Amino acid sequence: METTTSAGFPAPEMPAYGPLSHGLLVGRTVVVTAAAGTGIGSATARRCAEEGARVVISDRHERRLAETADMLAALTGERPLAIPCDVTDPQQVDALFRTVVTELGSFDILVNNAGLGGTANVMDMTDEQWHSVLGVTLTGTFYCTRAALPYLVRQRRGAIVNNASVLGWRAQAAQAHYAAAKAGVMALTRCTAMEVAQSGVRVNAVAPSIAMHENLAKAAGEELLNQLASREAFGRAAAPWEVANVIVFLASDYSSYMTGEVISVSSQHA
Repeated sequence: METTTSAGFPAPEMPAYGPLSHGLLVGRTVVVTAAAGTGIGSATARRCAEEGARVVISDRHERRLAETADMLAALTGERPLAIPCDVTDPQQVDALFRTVVTELGSFDILVNNAGLGGTANVMDMTDEQWHSVLGVTLTGTFYCTRAALPYLVRQRRGAIVNNASVLGWRAQAAQAHYAAAKAGVMALTRCTAMEVAQSGVRVNAVAPSIAMHENLAKAAGEELLNQLASREAFGRAAAPWEVANVIVFLASDYSSYMTGEVISVSSQHA
């Protein structure tokens, strides 16, 4: 996908995978939702494992979830706990965290990565399109947060990192449902953080612009992806691991004084 910077120069190539481990999550257990496939969720699970965490992965796509578990097992030598879960079903969500605690005793970090996109103008948008995007992206994040908090508050430590989007701040045609859902994730992040701060639990979010991965490339047209990438100051999309690095930072003690914050992972112009 050939793109240029805003100054008309050829865009730099995607950097090779190369973050070094600093042991930021040694001794921590991290639960990552929507961790199957090739996107931000699987990249986050990998980066957390590389930083020393014990990782639990979840997704509603069981085959791809098993493939991600295989990848992590090959990387770390230990197969992670992999639990199928549809985040729009509160009973499955509650069962996810009960299973984690039953199997592992506790967990320290939740990464709410599940989200669903789509393209539709408001005048043409169906009820199903609206509710499906809001259901996965916002309500699913709420269900997981609600289910995880009692465990984290009881142990008086922990962190939640939500995956929002720059579209929670910025306007883009045909993205009203997705933008509304991500703006809701931002508000949920800020309000929840204030509710649990005195319990030692931190809640923050990342807001990526565009992170290129195989599934996104299949779902979106090349013309749209070129257009979005061209708006970036670097003239390219982020690699999923570049977003995952910021998630790891927010999950780690390096961000110990941060809560209720939404960190843009973007090179877009304001």
